[in-house]
Amino acid sequence: MNNTRFATAIHIMTLLAKSPQEWLTSEWVAGSINVNPVIIRKELSVLREAGLIASRQGKDGGSQLAKNAEQISISEIYRAVKNSEVLGKKNQNPNPVCSVGKEINTHLNTLFEETDHLVTQFLGNKSLKEFSEQFE
Repeated sequence: MNNTRFATAIHIMTLLAKSPQEWLTSEWVAGSINVNPVIIRKELSVLREAGLIASRQGKDGGSQLAKNAEQISISEIYRAVKNSEVLGKKNQNPNPVCSVGKEINTHLNTLFEETDHLVTQFLGNKSLKEFSEQFE
């Protein structure tokens, strides 16, 4: 991924894991990450759709984890916000007459799928609780 979505999402999830009884506001979370609260609200929406967080509106509103941090794998967070391939983008219009160009994207698809599977498998062995315990 060539963006900060995963880093932002794991930051959000770690903050929520460290304060499991509190409803954290997007403004408070944005202060920790040092970004605009609109960015946080967008990622919270994605995380909520993935079933990883719960949110409530109003004066006492905010967000919490939807389940225990031990039950959330880092791969779930990764899959929720993943919007690009780990290895980047394929070439859009390779030369169909070239022996490599005509087949490159087929072989890249396989390579990309295998790499994504390895990343997901690796992250699936790590829980949000384990990750969040690194922070005091």
